[in-house]
Amino acid sequence: MTDELRDVSDLTVGILGGTGDQGKGLARRFALAGQTVLIGSRDASRAQDAAASLGEGLPVRGADNASVASEADIVIVAVPWDGHRALLESLAGDLAGKIVVDCVNPLGFDKRGAFALPVEEGSAAEQAAAVLGDSRVVAAFHHVSAVVLLDPEVEEVDLDVLVLGDDREATDLVQALAARIGGVRGVYGGRLRNAGQVEALTANIISINRRYKAHAGIRITDV
Repeated sequence: MTDELRDVSDLTVGILGGTGDQGKGLARRFALAGQTVLIGSRDASRAQDAAASLGEGLPVRGADNASVASEADIVIVAVPWDGHRALLESLAGDLAGKIVVDCVNPLGFDKRGAFALPVEEGSAAEQAAAVLGDSRVVAAFHHVSAVVLLDPEVEEVDLDVLVLGDDREATDLVQALAARIGGVRGVYGGRLRNAGQVEALTANIISINRRYKAHAGIRITDV
């Protein structure tokens, strides 16, 4: 893959739902790379505690979701699926004009394991695009292990991040942002309409991890 990556080191990254393990793990990795990171939560004090838990000296702080959505240059949505639509509807004005990266996986769990849930719009990312008509929605970071992101013993993450969207400038920027995490590549994965199978693939990866007691990700060959 020979595309020159944009310099995104000056962008402030906001993470809605950043107190969860995936959001907190992404915050940690971006902050370690020198990115300014804002962790968002419904409760500002929880967000501040999550930021502090990542260690001293990192360029990360916590605030309520609305403040993060307003202040950040690029916003990652890492909230539970059942609160996805309501949160985005409440923040549509704050997110207008911004690149919004949706990494939510609509999954259910039963005694047979994880499975993909049906989404009326086709995927969580397409739901985000429908709700956030004035934002530039990109789908990415679905298959990143929170355990790996948070593990201080893991210096580089062995992973390709599939990046999907209809706005080439926005997907290029998110690919560059993914590459800020050591060991990670951002790989263009198609239009936003193809996000459904990428989100659903997470159920397969969870099954792999349970079977092999691993923290598997994906790599794309020959690019």
